[in-house]
Amino acid sequence: MENQERFIFEDLRVYRRALDFSLQLIKVAIVLPREYGRIRDQVIGAASSIPLNLAEGSGRVTEKDKKNFYRMARASAFELVPLLDILYEFQFVDKALREQFRKEVVEISKILATLMR
Repeated sequence: MENQERFIFEDLRVYRRALDFSLQLIKVAIVLPREYGRIRDQVIGAASSIPLNLAEGSGRVTEKDKKNFYRMARASAFELVPLLDILYEFQFVDKALREQFRKEVVEISKILATLMR
């Protein structure tokens, strides 16, 4: 994005991290078999909701509104925990990848908790 204006959220470390994380998860989800469409949609929705809520929250004027969107982003991160377990149990991700994703959920959640303070 050379010579283009940037939005405030694009400078947030957690936004970039959440975006990268969501893209990795979406790549896993989009190849799920058709009969797992509900799980696929849940993973894509929760994963994409994290950076989307960060972006929307950063555009809010009051701290209360910002915190609300950061809270929603964190709730979406929490939603991914059981979804990762489901992906693992159905062997769509191996143990190492599940643990890598879970570790990233923990880290993103911690950063979001700090933003909410």
